[in-house]
Amino acid sequence: MHLARTGAFLRVLRSARLAAPRHLVGSPVQCERWLTHSSRCLTSPSAFPEQSVSNSSEVDPKKTAAISSEIQQDGRSQNSSGIHGTSIESETKPGKSILGQHYPSDATTNATDTILELVGRKLYDTPNHPIAITRKLIESVFPPPVYKNHIATNPVVSTKDNFDVLGFPEDHPGRSRTDTYYVDSKTVLRTHTSAHQHSAFQRIAANEENGYTICADVYRRDSIDRSHFPVFHQMEGARTWQLPPKTSHKETRLQQQQRRAQMIRESIDAMPKHGLEIIDEAGPYNDHTNPIQVQHDPDESQLVVEHLKRSLEQLVQKVFTAAQEARPDQKQEQLKVRWIEAYFPFTSPSFELEVFWQGEWLELLGSGVVQQSILNNAGLKDHIGWAWGIGIERLAMLLFNVPDIRLFWSQDERFLKQFQEGKITRFEPFSKYPPCYKDVSFWVRISPANASPVGAESWSGAAAAAGGDSTKASPAETQPAAFHENDIMEIVRDVAGTLVEDVKLVDEFVHPKHGKKSLCYRINYRSNERTLTNEEVNELHSKVIEKLIQLPIEIR
Repeated sequence: MHLARTGAFLRVLRSARLAAPRHLVGSPVQCERWLTHSSRCLTSPSAFPEQSVSNSSEVDPKKTAAISSEIQQDGRSQNSSGIHGTSIESETKPGKSILGQHYPSDATTNATDTILELVGRKLYDTPNHPIAITRKLIESVFPPPVYKNHIATNPVVSTKDNFDVLGFPEDHPGRSRTDTYYVDSKTVLRTHTSAHQHSAFQRIAANEENGYTICADVYRRDSIDRSHFPVFHQMEGARTWQLPPKTSHKETRLQQQQRRAQMIRESIDAMPKHGLEIIDEAGPYNDHTNPIQVQHDPDESQLVVEHLKRSLEQLVQKVFTAAQEARPDQKQEQLKVRWIEAYFPFTSPSFELEVFWQGEWLELLGSGVVQQSILNNAGLKDHIGWAWGIGIERLAMLLFNVPDIRLFWSQDERFLKQFQEGKITRFEPFSKYPPCYKDVSFWVRISPANASPVGAESWSGAAAAAGGDSTKASPAETQPAAFHENDIMEIVRDVAGTLVEDVKLVDEFVHPKHGKKSLCYRINYRSNERTLTNEEVNELHSKVIEKLIQLPIEIR
């Protein structure tokens, strides 16, 4: 399942869903993320002791490691060929080379070298890294033989697997090049682990296990701040139950469903008890906003939901107990979790799980009963099941008290040496380097579109960095030049990489005479590992301005 965007975005989708004809409501349309897109900062900035160093260990694309084939199982690498995820552009063979595979560029290509150079770091499979530690902690709650734990190592997937199989309509905003990195018109850097969901369900149809987890690095053009990075990690899990074989030719399907429901009930009864305080605000089910699927027996569907909730409550119990143990100096309070109604087009009914942590409710994950059409398409017509999805960085920032998502990509030993496989340890900040703020202001059209045009000439040399429009990514589409906020984010990211902490819109107004709209963005240049010089920041900012000029804007 897709891991990370509910919030305002999903509320808009829910409104659209409520206005749709009933026969469209149940279609498995992917909604970009399980968790909130505009999530608040997970931890407040810590007070760092002043410290300076002579050498930097910023993310160095040249140091990226190899990754292996399509899917690894049980977290073990199967290949260490040394192939880097870097891009190659040449006059004789223009295009992108990713993990040794060449992809010719076309008018849709917007995957930049800066992003491709991060392919292959395999943070999820680096034993002493917080991302890998968090992954294994989650997997321990969903062990074999019931669940198969997968790692999907190759991020290049077809648009069919990333969108079509999951039911994205052709005009869905998730296909926009403002949100997604296109390698070419038929290939993308996956935006979610659900790109492998169909294959995972097909494996269940052909093998003994009844569930799975998938971990993968995913790629998304997004805002720049302390809790967002263009490459992040997701995990999803699913559990299914097959309709048992008939005991006799007289047995009806209803009787088979009743026996399956009894199996689910027995599995629930066998689960260990937990000490969580549960606040359930998700029921009763609403036929309009959170319906039980018409193909499902209501009683059986509610049992599936109960099994889902108990399973994820066990996950919360294990994860946050480990986090509390890493803070022996703090008063330990009873963990509280809250279930609330949600909307995900690939599940129904759907739920979000929140955890009360350090004085506030935090959105942790999304979940629900899998749309039957998704199971049917994978050869699981006689199955019913649940699924969930979570952003690993979101959880790891909470567990390890990491204040800035960029730190996960650091190669500074002062960061890396603080963590050990199998242990949750509180991150001890080693520096607080000063910020350097630079503003850039420009005029745009009074009603800027959601994206810039497909195939427009861009600073990347291949295609517009944020091309497409708000609905499609077809190179055949045209529209007037327009500004999209992700355009400036991608330019800043391409120029300064991890040397920028955040980019914020700080002012906007419409000129009363000529009607143009002015936007002012403030760029916060700050490294986690060294003090940036004024000369270095000025040079970076000048390069940002040079590339911004190539967008359909007018610098003020």
